[in-house]
This record gives sequence, structure tokens and C-alpha cells, in this order.
Amino acid sequence: MKRRTFLGAAATMPAALAAPAVATAQTTVRWRMPTSFPSSLATIQGGAVRLAEKVAELTDGGFEIRPYAAGELVPPLGVLEAVQTGTTEAGFSPGFFYVGKKPALAFDAGVPFGMTARQHYSWFYHGGGQELLDGVYGAFNVVSFPAGNTGAQMGGWFRKPIDSMADLKGLRIRAAGYVGYVFADMGAVPQQIAIGDLYPAMERGTLDAVEFTSPVDDETLGLNKVAKYYYAPGVLELGASLGMMVNRDALSALPPAYAAALKAACSWSYLDMLARYDSQNVAALRRLIASGTELRAWSPDILAAMRVSTDKLLAEQSAADPDFKTIYAHWKAYLDDQLRWMSVNDVAAENVLIRG
Repeated sequence: MKRRTFLGAAATMPAALAAPAVATAQTTVRWRMPTSFPSSLATIQGGAVRLAEKVAELTDGGFEIRPYAAGELVPPLGVLEAVQTGTTEAGFSPGFFYVGKKPALAFDAGVPFGMTARQHYSWFYHGGGQELLDGVYGAFNVVSFPAGNTGAQMGGWFRKPIDSMADLKGLRIRAAGYVGYVFADMGAVPQQIAIGDLYPAMERGTLDAVEFTSPVDDETLGLNKVAKYYYAPGVLELGASLGMMVNRDALSALPPAYAAALKAACSWSYLDMLARYDSQNVAALRRLIASGTELRAWSPDILAAMRVSTDKLLAEQSAADPDFKTIYAHWKAYLDDQLRWMSVNDVAAENVLIRG
């Protein structure tokens, strides 16, 4: 995902952001918003902080949202439950952390060989995705708005080279959502480990590999100090969307102007986070390589195996889960159309520029 291509799709956003600014501060609303991320990550966790600041700005301080880093208020993977039960009014987390509760939640964040950040935003707001996901989250008494996106992620950090399928057998890798399922289907052993525990797990040798996000985050976590080999391209996560999960009852109780401000702030936050990743990943990758990181490309055989595993797993889940089947069919048709369009113009033009 190129920063400039996304900016074009969001060119009308400033006008939308201006409307809620008239909200008065006569009504004071205070929410709590736990996240799944440590405070050290200025990109993802910082996104939650900036989102809260934008809501306060648009409501003249009348609507206050206090973000909490992972573990400060609820466990890192307990955000959805906290919002569902009303323990907190909101939460900030990707839907694919909770596929064990409902597999279709993966489409709120991203699945392997899926949508870019730009395509996801388009599908959600203009392709029917919001209505479909509202039905999924409704079972949890939750509404989720896209409020951030990492853009395309890297393939992960590995202590040893991955030259063939045999190298994945028994490999203990941290990988979330369907990314973990794909690695499992290929013979690895995925682990769900809190982000703040990734470095010590790699250092102790209880993990062999980590798939997290992108150079700027991975550098902050110090993953280059416990693994040497950094793989690309990140076909298993072409754009991970972060959701602002809101308790339905809390949302219904908001003054209309505050609800409008919240939705506008989420759209702003989505674009802002993506732009920060696109800006900061370039320098971070250069520093990682300079420090001794070995950048490697997946072999054609492994890429092909990843695609086969992905298609098989999505088909199997569709056969077993009517909700998943409905969303997957709709999502896939939209993605196929987007890929046809982008192959004609955006991607074709970018390839010309890359080749020089």
C-alpha cells in the first residue's frame, strides 16, 4: 500500500471532520478504552492516544476517552470481552485477535492474501462491509469502527533461514488470527503471546519466530536483537485494520454530536496511523539492515504453499460456518473487483515507477 494512493481515496475527509467540531461541551462524557498494545509502541498504542485526543478536540473537551495500554485495565486479549460486558465503554484492538470466539471477526481486521488498507476502508464504508460486520459484532453487543491500519506488514522474524517447507515443521511462531492458522497448516506451531512478552520469549528460546507488524514496531520491540532473518513480502497481512470497539448501549447513550465526532475521529485515526507507518517504516528498515538484519524474500514454493493453505482454510471455514460463508463470498467478490481495477491503473503505474 502506497501512502499517496490512499490519500486520494480520503481527499474528502477534512470536510467530514469539520462538521462535528460544533459540538458543545455542555454535556460531559467520560469513557475508558483499553487496548491490546504496550505503551512503548508509538504507532499502534499511540494511535489510540491520538484518537482520544481528536475526539476531545472535536467536542471542545466534552467527550473524554481515556486509553489504557495492554494489561493496565484488562488483559491484552480481553478487550472485546470488556466492551461486550460493559466493563469499559470502548476498546482498541484488531478483530482477528478474537477469531476463537467468532471466526468472521477476521474480516474486520484482515485475512491472508486479503485487502490492502485502502481496499478495506472502501469495502467497509462503501462496499457493504459495515452492515455485514455489524451483524457479527451485534452478537457481542458491540459496534466496531475502523480506527487505524498498519498497512502491509512484513513476513516475520526467524532465528534460522526458512529455505523450504521443511524448515517450517515444528517451528514455534507467534502469529495472530488466520496468519497463525496458515502457518499451522504448513507445519508450524503458532503461539498466542502478548506483544510485550515477545522479546523475552525469543530471547529464552521458547519462540523460534515472530510475525508482528512492520519495521518501526519490530525495531521498537528489539526483535532484531533476538532474530536475524527478516522475511518479505507480507502477503499474509496486506493491511491490518484496528477497530474502535464500542459497547452498543454506550454508543446509543451518546449525544448525536458526540457520536458524529467519534466516527469522524475514527476515520481520521485510520488515515493518520497508515501515514505514520508509511513514513516511519522506511528509515526503520534502513536502521535494521545497518544493524545486521538480513532481509530475505520468501521462496516461490513457500509463497505458493501459503496461498494454497489460505484458500483451503477459508473454504473449510465457509463450509462449517454460514456467517463466515456469507461475509467471505461478499468480501472476496469485492476484493476481486478491486484487484482488477488496480491492475489496470494504480499497481500498473507503480510498477512502471519502481522499474524506473
